[in-house]
Amino acid sequence: MGQSVPRVEDEALLRGRGRFLDDLNPVPGAAQVAFVRSPFAHARIDSVDVKAAAEAPGVMGVVTGAQLAAVCAPMGAVIPCDVPYYPLAVGSARYAGEPVAAVAARDRYRAEDAGELVVVDYSPLEPLLDPLVAAGVGAAYIGAPSGAVVSDRTFNYGDPDAAFEAADLVLQRRFRFPRWSGAPVECACVVADWNPADRSLTAWANFQGPFTLHTVAAAALGLPASKLRLITPPDSGGSFGVKASVVSYIVALGAVSRILGIPVRWTEDRSEHLASSSMATERITDLTAGFSAEGRLLALRYDTVEDVGAYLRAPEPASLYRMHGTLTGAYRVEHLAVRNRVVLTNRCPTGLNRGFGGPQMYLPLERTMALAAARLELDPAELARRNLLRADEFPHRTASGGLYDSGDYHACLDDALAAIGYEQIRREQAAARSGGPAENCRAVADGRADGGSVLGGVRGVDGVVGCEGGGSTLGGVQGVGRSNGRLLGIGLACVVEPSVSNMGYVSLAEPPERRRVGLPKSGNSEAAGVAMNPLGGVTVRLSTVPQGQGHRTVAAQVVADELGLRPDQVDVLSGFDTHSDAWTVSSGNYSSRFSGIGAAAASEAARRLADRLRSIAAEHLECAPSDVVLRDGRASVAGHPAGGVSLRRLAGQAHWNPESLPADVEVGLAVTAFVSAPNLQPPNDNDEVVAAAAHGFVVDIAVVEVDPHTAELSVLDYVTVHDAGTLLHPRLADGQVLGSFAHGFGPATGERVVYDKEGTLLTGSFMDYLCPTAAEVPPLRILHRETPSPFTPLGAKGLGEGNTMSAPSALANAVCDALGIDDIELPMSAPGIWEAMRVKGLLRSE
Repeated sequence: MGQSVPRVEDEALLRGRGRFLDDLNPVPGAAQVAFVRSPFAHARIDSVDVKAAAEAPGVMGVVTGAQLAAVCAPMGAVIPCDVPYYPLAVGSARYAGEPVAAVAARDRYRAEDAGELVVVDYSPLEPLLDPLVAAGVGAAYIGAPSGAVVSDRTFNYGDPDAAFEAADLVLQRRFRFPRWSGAPVECACVVADWNPADRSLTAWANFQGPFTLHTVAAAALGLPASKLRLITPPDSGGSFGVKASVVSYIVALGAVSRILGIPVRWTEDRSEHLASSSMATERITDLTAGFSAEGRLLALRYDTVEDVGAYLRAPEPASLYRMHGTLTGAYRVEHLAVRNRVVLTNRCPTGLNRGFGGPQMYLPLERTMALAAARLELDPAELARRNLLRADEFPHRTASGGLYDSGDYHACLDDALAAIGYEQIRREQAAARSGGPAENCRAVADGRADGGSVLGGVRGVDGVVGCEGGGSTLGGVQGVGRSNGRLLGIGLACVVEPSVSNMGYVSLAEPPERRRVGLPKSGNSEAAGVAMNPLGGVTVRLSTVPQGQGHRTVAAQVVADELGLRPDQVDVLSGFDTHSDAWTVSSGNYSSRFSGIGAAAASEAARRLADRLRSIAAEHLECAPSDVVLRDGRASVAGHPAGGVSLRRLAGQAHWNPESLPADVEVGLAVTAFVSAPNLQPPNDNDEVVAAAAHGFVVDIAVVEVDPHTAELSVLDYVTVHDAGTLLHPRLADGQVLGSFAHGFGPATGERVVYDKEGTLLTGSFMDYLCPTAAEVPPLRILHRETPSPFTPLGAKGLGEGNTMSAPSALANAVCDALGIDDIELPMSAPGIWEAMRVKGLLRSE
């Protein structure tokens, strides 16, 4: 553990031998399904005529929403909602792209062709698209008698009114974070086989969890949980939260299989994914912050409108409440007020997306810190320093109940400032703004200063004035000399990254008196199994449903450490089966929970197996079990490594001669361990909650330039410092940071889901939805500090989502700093920056 051993996943993937669900044929002869989807954002469905489609060649059946509703209940919601959600539209279509009917045929081509023969008689209705309109008093939403607001809650911690009254500076701004998609390489895939003999369903799906949704799916299908068998494939081409929504298609395909009496399968195409899979929520936040004259952040007031789309689909409003314990960010704030409104609009339902809820929360908070620094005439780094929690304040209880486990925030900030060369950059920026020559140029990383170039998609600039040799290299990115006329900006973001989320935090969407009626929800647990065969081979089974992160590699490491083996002597199985594998409702792949709790379960199972092996070996070695050391595939007495007995022999004895085992040793060499994260109680009556078991810390500093002629944005340097506790595998950790940064860079600079005034999707392909590629994502300099968590068994915290939360804020701060403006709209594309520069009078002609 802690070493960057080679990933065991890569060999098969690089050779094209990955086994994704679309590669598999678990039920030979399964019919292919294509969905007929609504072209309208809101319309009453007057009739659906499937006669011509059902008679088309190769078609095996057509299922409408009304037929599905006859065998399925609405899918369960986290909180009561007057708009029932079925996987096929029933009565009305509420967003463009909503499935209206499912056609099953011998192949996808025939299914698609037959889908065009389905005649749906629509009566278009006025769509509701603006979340602010939806949140307004008396806002009308046809079909929802109680209106578009499905949840409206207020929270008060401390005495925010008095704190604002005492503040020397009060800032208030509105921030809008737009929708964006996870866009994994592999889209959704489901195979469903209904068994009428025992009224059960077996479904194969690249579903990621959380497995609370297994219960939601079983209930919608009218099945006991034991009658829904869910199997995930060995490989999955990413998810980033989006594949949690596959659960609705599990129900849809299950119902189709049941109604038609045949096995069916469906693979989502990219157009379907962008239109109707799942998206991050759009959030509009009015944030008010009060500061003392010295820069102390005294109080925060959030007034948030969260657009969850056409339906409140479980686990939403998780995106809104996941960060509730972290609303004060990395800062020492005692007074907090919150109003949260969850609204429905006629857009695709939302769900989990990498860092869910974090980017939407940190953009207002970190932009406000930058604005306050300017008003108080403080450097943003100095304002952060005055408010960051100190190392001696951990564990720290936040105003809203969060429990931060460990960290040294000031040291991380110092690391980032030193790495970026902060004081020098500020001097160079001041020189550029004053119109004078640059003081000097830096050359870091590879030491080059050889003029402009393009490296990693970040534009260098030729023809530099005032620096011998041309541009300077910033962290390996070809930068520029500092000359006059440059629009340079520096942006800072300090964020706390929660991981291993409490299953109960989302119940904050209901008031305490309503929560008391139901069963309390809390905690986060994970299971893993470790078994040794008669020849000493070790197999590990995980229920964390990996989606490409490298769970198999890390699990092999931690198990090998406990058993005294090499990682390549441990086989880890990544496929999952709810009928044969151990799991809990909190199992799955979300909230960066593997390093904190998933790897810990594998380690604990291995430790228990190791203890059993020590007890067997103790009789051979004539010593106490506690004196037995497992190393290099052998058991030996501590201090005498030359002797001992092989693990293979011990395994053979346990399997072939169990009567010879010591009386106190349990028969068998298979162990399943369940590990629970501590401190994750249900929300209390004061609406305080520990929303996550572990809390990492991230400091980002971005250096950008905006071209005064074209409004093109160039990232000259970017440093990110992480404290994620104990690093189990440093290279995989860096890979997760890079991926997380790409997910934050996208909505900051190009990604946005856009609808027209009729609710028609305008970003339905990668021609219009600008997902960044490797050529556009700038290089990143990654640094780490390790302050182990006292709450997780291995001291590890999650780090796969932090930069998704921090990058939009750091980049927005940098662009606003470069242009000298207070507000910027995301994504910061060239047209948007151009308009901001035009208003500011910064555009220049040749």
